[in-house]
Amino acid sequence: MVNKVLATFVGIDILFVATGALILGFSVIVQKTCFDAPTDGHMAARDLLYQQFPFSAGIGNGIFTFIAFACTLPALATSSRTWLKAAVFLVVVDAIFSLAIGLQLWILTLRIKDTFSNLWVAQPPAVQSLMQISFECCGYFNSTSPPFHSDSTCPSPASAALMTGCAMPLSQFSNTFIDNIFTALFGVVGIDAVVVIAALCLLKERKEMARYRHIDEKTGVRGTF
Repeated sequence: MVNKVLATFVGIDILFVATGALILGFSVIVQKTCFDAPTDGHMAARDLLYQQFPFSAGIGNGIFTFIAFACTLPALATSSRTWLKAAVFLVVVDAIFSLAIGLQLWILTLRIKDTFSNLWVAQPPAVQSLMQISFECCGYFNSTSPPFHSDSTCPSPASAALMTGCAMPLSQFSNTFIDNIFTALFGVVGIDAVVVIAALCLLKERKEMARYRHIDEKTGVRGTF
């Protein structure tokens, strides 16, 4: 008969390691591509945001998830509660790790307008122009602060003065973009919490089985558990 508690833990454990693979793969791939030359304004804005992300921490988080998962394997292969307790501890640490990264991204959204102002000033005219065209705006705060660059959206000072600055549309884009990512990270923390709960249930069951086995040994009964 299949042990339902153990089967549930195995399923959740697989989901847990999948989140680690996702975080690790995303961090490694995006870290390598976020400095590529942009082809449009949305790509430019997205990559500038990615450059502010703690990808090294993300890679560390993904690797630590694999370590925690590896610790669950001997716990599953044997009836050892020691390995399972160690796995619970590592999963809790991993959850705190993921939560810290998510909070760091959330804090980034609180000052995104000022952060993007510095990023905007640091970009060459070609990249600023790409964002002006994609977000249909001129300059950052307005067409003169800092000054716009002439393109199809802002062909002249007169037309640029009628356009809004890029601060608002870029801030809206950035907040939505980062919100989706840190919400996903908080979802990962939720999965970590479910892993801990499932592990604690398995620990409780194994403790009860060990107690009943001990009772059976005392009374001379064999093979009940």
